[in-house]
Amino acid sequence: MEQNNYQGLMQKSVNSGFNAASTANDVIKGIDLTGKIAIVTGGNTGIGLETVKVLAGAGATVIVAARDVEKANRNLAGIANTEVEAMDLTEPKSIDAFAEKFLDSDRPLHLLINNAGIMWVPLRRTSNGIESQLATNYLAQFQLTARLWPALKKANGARVVNVSSQGHQFGDFNFDDPNFFNRDYETLQAYGQSKTASNLFALELDQRAKEHKVRAYSLHPGSIGGTELAREAPLELFIKMGLCDAEGNIKPEIAASLKTIPQGAATTVWCAVSPKLNDIGGVYCEDSEIASIASGDTIEKGIKLYSLDQANASRLWNFSEEITGIKFNIK
Repeated sequence: MEQNNYQGLMQKSVNSGFNAASTANDVIKGIDLTGKIAIVTGGNTGIGLETVKVLAGAGATVIVAARDVEKANRNLAGIANTEVEAMDLTEPKSIDAFAEKFLDSDRPLHLLINNAGIMWVPLRRTSNGIESQLATNYLAQFQLTARLWPALKKANGARVVNVSSQGHQFGDFNFDDPNFFNRDYETLQAYGQSKTASNLFALELDQRAKEHKVRAYSLHPGSIGGTELAREAPLELFIKMGLCDAEGNIKPEIAASLKTIPQGAATTVWCAVSPKLNDIGGVYCEDSEIASIASGDTIEKGIKLYSLDQANASRLWNFSEEITGIKFNIK
């Protein structure tokens, strides 16, 4: 019987041996990536940078796609086996140019880490009218993966890893008004929608691509201190969410629950390299393990079933092709 993860059929622990305290270096121990090629979007800061360091340290050649090439070169200075290329995820032409340059190198692509993302931003639209979180956190993933498909297929064994978030629980995908033209904009709702889309994409991509030895995963890295993700968030929002006091000081219990950056990168790296996932794909992971189903009405550990819905996954694929103008034929 064919295996897939529609409706969460495969959302079951594989006894990875790791947990929330595990680091990216912990999960890659004993893995040799010599000769492997990886692309990491947003790999110049935060957990993306840690992911690059660990993959490159295991022998992979890692191409870092970054909007600010100067900053990326500074942050990656001294890290062997890395290359920096320009790409702006909000500009479709920039994504195409990056992908075309990589394809022209005639190299296979063993690991595509769709890491870059934004959060807590005011309403913005890209040049083609797409809400910025949807554009950056999801549609850019779809476009880049579609454009790089020949290189992924050529690898004869590749993985696509989408860095999603527990924040997918802020909202299902709104097919009626995904770009907030006819409803009030709520930044966390937009974020949740974009991350739900990322989960559904990994689910559907895995089902369509596995016959070509390409597997796909989505994941929650954890709540992490020391990243740039919250750089635009207003203090009022943090207070409203119960993360800070009125003076802007992070609450001690919140601070104690945050992961370090090496811990935050662990699940990304685990999804990219773990032998435990060799015959499993389309799953959502957290704490370097396949996550459970979140069945309650509150924000909790695990994944909501609407993020694993077969009909939504197929519908989103069609929506994505239509809005990007890209026919993603997997053959």
